[in-house]
Amino acid sequence: MSTHPSRPSYAAVLRVPHARRTFTTALTARLSYGMVALAVLLSVTRATGSYAVSGAVLSLFGATTVFLMPLRASLIDRHGPRRALPLMSALHGTLLCVLAALTWRPGAPAPLIAVSAALAGGCAPPLGPAMRAAWSELVADPDLLRRAYSLDGVAEELLFVSGPALIGALTAFAPPAAGILLGAFLNMAGTRLFVMSPALPGPRPTSGGRKPSAVRGLLPPVGVALGVGLAVSGAELLVMAFATERSYDTALVPWILGALSAGSALGGLANGAVRWRVPARTRLYRLAAGLGLVIAAAGLAPGLWTLAGAMTLAGAFLAPALTTAYLLADETAGEGARTQAGAWVNMGVNAGSSGGATAAGLLIGRLPLELCFALMGGTALMTAATAVVGVAVRGRAPGAAVRGRAPGAARAAAAEPCRRR
Repeated sequence: MSTHPSRPSYAAVLRVPHARRTFTTALTARLSYGMVALAVLLSVTRATGSYAVSGAVLSLFGATTVFLMPLRASLIDRHGPRRALPLMSALHGTLLCVLAALTWRPGAPAPLIAVSAALAGGCAPPLGPAMRAAWSELVADPDLLRRAYSLDGVAEELLFVSGPALIGALTAFAPPAAGILLGAFLNMAGTRLFVMSPALPGPRPTSGGRKPSAVRGLLPPVGVALGVGLAVSGAELLVMAFATERSYDTALVPWILGALSAGSALGGLANGAVRWRVPARTRLYRLAAGLGLVIAAAGLAPGLWTLAGAMTLAGAFLAPALTTAYLLADETAGEGARTQAGAWVNMGVNAGSSGGATAAGLLIGRLPLELCFALMGGTALMTAATAVVGVAVRGRAPGAAVRGRAPGAARAAAAEPCRRR
């Protein structure tokens, strides 16, 4: 457990015993997730000659990765990361190697490719939730923990920016399937090093044979994460439609989306640096509402560069909102359910991302772009408002009480008055 100076810094996070080693190895393994999606898309397209098949395969891979994540996370909470993660990573890496072999040359049967991709996604180790659970073990102070979560979120953002760039560099001299092999290697090697960290907990026995519930009380952070994912992914597609409708060069679109990522990174760092005086739950609703309002207003931008500014501002709300959702899930979950709680939030934001792109695609061409932006921003506003109403109703219910305050979560309970100082 850590100690910290009166004003903890990001350097203080990395000075916590075992933090640097644990974080570095986790990031090495998580880099594979920033690479594999594009590598799968390119390699399947090359192997089958069909964008429809590659899109379907990528959807299957993403669906099994995302929607089975809480189940895989529950196995980690039950059996401990040292036992569960290496097995998941070995299965995931092996199946990725099979997928790479199938797509190395054209002519592989599409059904076999699809099954391999779906199985590989279903075994993907939930390294993000596992690392966030490890932060809760490493860091005792709430302010320093918030910095750790912010640093984790910004680093993850950078992984998903650098991963496709690495695949682009690799495919300059090797087939796209080589990117799948590299992702498999990084995942297996990084996971093996990650579980060797002394910071990781072992399996936690439950009293009376009862299993801790990670789902109870998680509706607010998961619901808001879902709305944030919907709003942001829809807005990204709407940026492309905005550039096309206004006759801008579509080569500028990646720069606009890069502004969103830059704003998210800066917002995440600033969020960790601020000593908030309001509870995490209140911050979450305000951040989601701010994101929704900015995206809704972005459709009124007179030009592409104004839209870039709006996307930068939206990004400044993005990472803080997701970081706060993970923190709130960690506070809500019991000691033996933290990985699963983080996985539910992760599933929410990724499911929202998939749904947002689909919804925006259906709206474009049928409604004015200004209204499309307003509807996408409205999803974040609606989920924030729904969560506020749900918590208020639950709080008025007879016998309502805070749940999930297991002994190991006493840090969060004791910190509640401090969060209002």
